Amino acid sequence: MNVQDIAKMIDHSLLHPTLTDAELEAGCALARKWDVASVCIKPYAVRQAAAWLGGSDVLTGTVIGFPHGNSDLSVKTAETGQACSDGAVEIDMVVNIGRVLGEDWDFIEREIAGVLNVCRSHEAVLKVIFENDYLPGDRFKIRLCEICSDLKVDYAKTSTGYGFVKMPDGKYAYRGATDHDLKLMRKHCHPDVRIKAAGGVRTLDDVLRVRALGVTRIGASATESILEEAVRRFQD
Repeated sequence: MNVQDIAKMIDHSLLHPTLTDAELEAGCALARKWDVASVCIKPYAVRQAAAWLGGSDVLTGTVIGFPHGNSDLSVKTAETGQACSDGAVEIDMVVNIGRVLGEDWDFIEREIAGVLNVCRSHEAVLKVIFENDYLPGDRFKIRLCEICSDLKVDYAKTSTGYGFVKMPDGKYAYRGATDHDLKLMRKHCHPDVRIKAAGGVRTLDDVLRVRALGVTRIGASATESILEEAVRRFQD
């Protein structure tokens, strides 16, 4: 285990709605500095990110139907095609959560397949976001794992990081990538479908914990603090 092993697990997240263009550019510079796996950036900034990351090994990624998955399939496929044309080589799509809860599995399979076909035509990677905080029982997650396995997507992903659920006291909170869900997803996805943890992975110990559960990618905004700790720990 070394710093580079950890860096290449990280998709540096640049998705918060308040991020300015200057902050997006600075985030790409940080990703280059640490040579992470990818940057996952707001869709409108994909073209700029591809330019900012040009000449590096850091991949350009973006999100589709983010964060609630409610766009029509025609919009999701068009958005995917635009993102790939702009330079994205990794796509994180949010499934239609209401249709998942309604157990309309034919629709969900068509939706994922539609976006996957666009990704494949551009030789892009597809990560399917379940948004587990919104799914009250394991059966929903297991069926999504089975569909992702049947379609041979590249990654199954836990969360957007923005799946806030209203609590009994009226406040909103989310758990993100839990150990329970990561174990479940690794068990029920085909071995060729990799697992991405997102939401709540904020420290090096978090990264090491989810790695031990079979996770190969994480979404993180705390990238620099994670990697600074990795430098201290692995190079001492």
